[in-house]
Amino acid sequence: MISEEIGTMFARAYQKRDPWAHKGDFGYVMIIAGSKKYSGSPIFNAMGALRSGADCVLLRGHPRAMDIAAGYVPDIITEPFVGEFTEKDIKSVVHAMVGYQSLIIGCGMERNELAFHAMRRLIEKSTIPMVLDAEAIRAVAGHMEILKGKNIILTPNSEEFRVLTGETVGPNENERKEKVQRWAAIFGVTILLKGNSDIVSDGVRVLVNKTGSPFMTKGGFGDVLTGITGAIFARTRDSFESACLAAHINGKAGEMTSQKHGEGVLASDSFVVIPSVIQSMESE
Repeated sequence: MISEEIGTMFARAYQKRDPWAHKGDFGYVMIIAGSKKYSGSPIFNAMGALRSGADCVLLRGHPRAMDIAAGYVPDIITEPFVGEFTEKDIKSVVHAMVGYQSLIIGCGMERNELAFHAMRRLIEKSTIPMVLDAEAIRAVAGHMEILKGKNIILTPNSEEFRVLTGETVGPNENERKEKVQRWAAIFGVTILLKGNSDIVSDGVRVLVNKTGSPFMTKGGFGDVLTGITGAIFARTRDSFESACLAAHINGKAGEMTSQKHGEGVLASDSFVVIPSVIQSMESE
């Protein structure tokens, strides 16, 4: 059973479709992700978004990562950069952003100052809701003023939260809630702190998500979560509710795949069960 709070959020995000609905009614998501080494992150992002209801996903990133994503399924649109994401790519990204309802930045990207600078510049210029994960979180650490007035979700793990805030977080739930709520208020964003219990806060509201499995330590589950978050964010524009719903859906998908595969579970196993999670929530 889902909680009444999650059920209400779900009903707002996943309303019954009009028979005359058309492509674009349920979200176009742009994703800046991947590198020569980390070619899986863009796929995890894209499939998380598509399987949770986004109408269209455009991936932009390193050519190797984009070629691999394009060959994964024909549903993913890719547009490679010349190489790694740099300042020169920002103008084309901003131009292409028109018509998209959310932007995901950071998963699997390079961890260096050149890439960080480019990500910060893109965040400054973006006018649409954004989900920042992984290297994008590291890029904005110490530069949080660029997020002012923007509609943003940050999805850090414990180490990224430390980099972002200078504070460590342990397993104590009350401590995690206090710190996430306080820093979300300071930064003026929604924070989804990933963990055994995910903590979500916009600085005022706080939700603890307990779906998930210890087997979700496998690489990629966080990237899938980011994709789901971007898809729901494109529909609702509500950062807190999008993060709460995404954490619940990703966790339930992880539970289902972990029950089947145990130690051998892969993050990509969740792709096929995300729709089942959403369907089950529709019936509750």
